[in-house]
Amino acid sequence: AAAFNVSTVAFAGSFTPLFGESNVFRSPDDRSLQIHLNQYTGSGFRSSNLYDHGFFSSKIKLPSPDYTAGIVVAFYLTNGDMFRAHDELDFEFLGNVRGKPWSFQTNMYGNGSTSRGREERYHLWFDPSHELHSYSILWTTKKIIFFVDDVPIREITKKVEMGGDFPAKPMALYATVWDASSWATSGGKYKVNYKYAPFVVEFSDLVLHGCISDPLEEVVGTAPQNSCDDVGDIADIKPKQRAAMNKFRLTYMYYCYCYHDLRYSTPLPECVIDAAEKRLFSESGEVSVQERQRRQRRWKKAA
Repeated sequence: AAAFNVSTVAFAGSFTPLFGESNVFRSPDDRSLQIHLNQYTGSGFRSSNLYDHGFFSSKIKLPSPDYTAGIVVAFYLTNGDMFRAHDELDFEFLGNVRGKPWSFQTNMYGNGSTSRGREERYHLWFDPSHELHSYSILWTTKKIIFFVDDVPIREITKKVEMGGDFPAKPMALYATVWDASSWATSGGKYKVNYKYAPFVVEFSDLVLHGCISDPLEEVVGTAPQNSCDDVGDIADIKPKQRAAMNKFRLTYMYYCYCYHDLRYSTPLPECVIDAAEKRLFSESGEVSVQERQRRQRRWKKAA
């Protein structure tokens, strides 16, 4: 939060349990909490209000990497509880088998555009189960930026051609941990093993920096017309940050929908095809075999 000059909030008054309340454990000072997944239930929480754009963040520590196959930890904005044609911006952390690192993906849906998935998937330059790291989503009327710590890892700039695919309706912030054995690890090959339960996710430094919105006022046209894009200079990616983003994407991104030629013969309108990036990917949108082998050699040498 300090890196972006925004204030953190306590749980009370800002958030409420979503499900599995018996597995939600708040700290005595109410500034941090844990959510658990065990053989009985997962758990989660959500913001008490919806927001019309803003900056949303938390420090998160993922469960121990001993065995996390089948687990999904999600940190995301959505209005799916209110609108059938929902909007969504998300981080999804995907568990793995012993010896394999956590991976994660970001995604964007606007106005129910689930048939046009905009997933990107990545590895990290650190172990996310070792200590807390910041994960942040900036959402304005013109762009969306995902951050890990103070590094922007993905920038989506709104284009007219995107139409309703760019999220525009008020959203709440959610965080969940749940059993996704059917798909999360190797397409469902590896399931959650509750021998290693409980799977514990830690959160602290929660940020809700945006304009609170009343959807009813939005519908009847009585909502105040104040700007919710007052996020200081967070949206302005500095040259040093952009260099860090480019390095991250060239090194750690292993799937990109913009390069999935078999899925989209014509890239979606917001895609900016980077020649250096594209050379790393096959027509399935995944890192090519040669690039995967090169990265493995480099990582082994670094280890």
